[in-house]
Amino acid sequence: MFKYDVIVVGGGHAGIEATLACAKLGCKVLLTSINLDNIGLMPCNPAIGGPSKSNIVREIDALGGIMGIAADATYMQMKTLNTTKGPAIRALRAQSDKKEYKAFMRNILESYENIDLKQCCVSSIIVENGEIKGVTDELNQIYSAPCVILTTGTSLEGRIYIGLESFRAGRLGEFPAIGLSDSLMQNGLTLGKLKTGTPARVDARTINFDVLEKHYGDKELSFFSFEPDRPIRKQYPCHLTRTTKKTHEIILANLDKSPLYAGLIHGRGPRYCPSIEDKVVRFKDHDSHHIFIEPEGKDTYETYVQGFSTSLPADVQIQMLQSLPGLENVKVIKPAYAVEYDYVPAIQLEHSLMTKNIKGLFCAGQINGTSGYEEAAGQGLIAGINATLYLQNKDMITLSRNSSYIGTLIDDLVTKEMDEPYRMLPSRSEYRLILRQDNADERLTELGYKVGLISEERYGRFKNKMQSIKDEKERCKLEKISPTKENNEVLNKYGVTLERGYRIADLLKRPDINYEIIKDVDKATRDLNLPKEVYEQVEIQIKYDGYILRQNAQVEQASKLDKIKFPENIDFMAIEHISSETKEKLNKVQPKTIGQAARIGGIKPADISVLMVLAEAKKLGKKQ
Repeated sequence: MFKYDVIVVGGGHAGIEATLACAKLGCKVLLTSINLDNIGLMPCNPAIGGPSKSNIVREIDALGGIMGIAADATYMQMKTLNTTKGPAIRALRAQSDKKEYKAFMRNILESYENIDLKQCCVSSIIVENGEIKGVTDELNQIYSAPCVILTTGTSLEGRIYIGLESFRAGRLGEFPAIGLSDSLMQNGLTLGKLKTGTPARVDARTINFDVLEKHYGDKELSFFSFEPDRPIRKQYPCHLTRTTKKTHEIILANLDKSPLYAGLIHGRGPRYCPSIEDKVVRFKDHDSHHIFIEPEGKDTYETYVQGFSTSLPADVQIQMLQSLPGLENVKVIKPAYAVEYDYVPAIQLEHSLMTKNIKGLFCAGQINGTSGYEEAAGQGLIAGINATLYLQNKDMITLSRNSSYIGTLIDDLVTKEMDEPYRMLPSRSEYRLILRQDNADERLTELGYKVGLISEERYGRFKNKMQSIKDEKERCKLEKISPTKENNEVLNKYGVTLERGYRIADLLKRPDINYEIIKDVDKATRDLNLPKEVYEQVEIQIKYDGYILRQNAQVEQASKLDKIKFPENIDFMAIEHISSETKEKLNKVQPKTIGQAARIGGIKPADISVLMVLAEAKKLGKKQ
């Protein structure tokens, strides 16, 4: 028998973050993977970040995770999206070198003496008296640990579909995880099925890039990690093509060969990342759809066809691809496919990501019904932190919805019943104005330091940055810009004329005035020579002050509901004056607070009002 503090099952993005968090906090960790060569693999798009996902990556970094550092170290292109819009929806996206990303993650894991890597397939969990005791693999070897974190991705009983052909696999070229699903169900967990897919990989040498629209990275770079001295690398362009009338005709003529439309796949796919056949069927009024051609690495000609996910037969895929402008002679390296797999509906988990019925068993990533590398990594980090705290008999952490996108993600998962893969979107957060990618360190570094993942040196830099922001914000509220001829000559270009002295803060509130302009007209501001990470925060906080105050008031109001806790071991079915449907949902989810209850899908607002009245009268949990 092999003994560990924590066993992490799966070496994807969730498994990596969980393993590193536990190891950094002093645990002896075993990371198992069906294929160790695929640790840190990006099985779908070769990119990190994007809308709402960049917020998660920055939050991971602020807490002491690794994804942001790895993305910064291996990018092929770095680009900030939505730059003309408000800061709440700006999003950094890195096009990554997939081989370099995998190598970076493997090297990090192997640098820790208290991490063991093992290539095996975990086939069952060992549970005694409602507590996890370890796992066994396909060779019946036993691995003992009081904490197990399942991060199995799409491997659980995975089945790949290409047209009407199917075979068992977690990903193309990789074995499925057989047996573990049965073991989970035998130990009281309910499982469901979901579906996801990935586009074909094609040979870049067979693409006519001259007719495609080029998209370049940013000249002024931003990075995911708040650490200093990020690497400056050569950037590579992506290209844009579009589907044509012929593409749509080929798809519609072959729908009967789609496993989804033929009824072979029962699990639902991600609504916000549909296959190309779904797009053509659902959006009949669209004559064309954007397709991005993205390199998978600087030393390979393997290329990703973004937006062209499909499960149609391989020969049909070739026809579809060759109907795209610039791809008339393209050769396919790997076909697109759909994969159906088992998952654990996350209403069976606490906010800590530990299962409610099996103490010490945590789940993170796609096994919880999510899609996306970033969502998986965020969950893995929280599961790793909480597994360590559980072993130390300390209170586990719960991220609130108003603290982070990760908190929003986990709260949605454990309080709402999902019937499709969950993808994080800006619209899922009611607090997105205060949960921006630019202030993730302000929101979460303190917690990362408290749990032990942020070093003293980094924490000191963070405190200095916060003090600089505070000092400059106060200075801007006091210092004035004089209405000199020279100043007005500069400001006139932006539609501003000073007839009297204006405080810097009042000028920054104007939509066309930013901090860079203030530096042009104010020597004192120029002489301070503050780093962008400081003055960017000053400008945002001043410019959006009224909106931020309003959202903070919403946070305070909502937090009142989260402070009203249900009594321990409450019988929700015994509560009178609320609907039977609400009782059943409360009984199934077992929320800890009225705030959590209010966020459960299908709970009636009138029933929440009744619960609040009963709570104020101290009648919750008592015979009525």
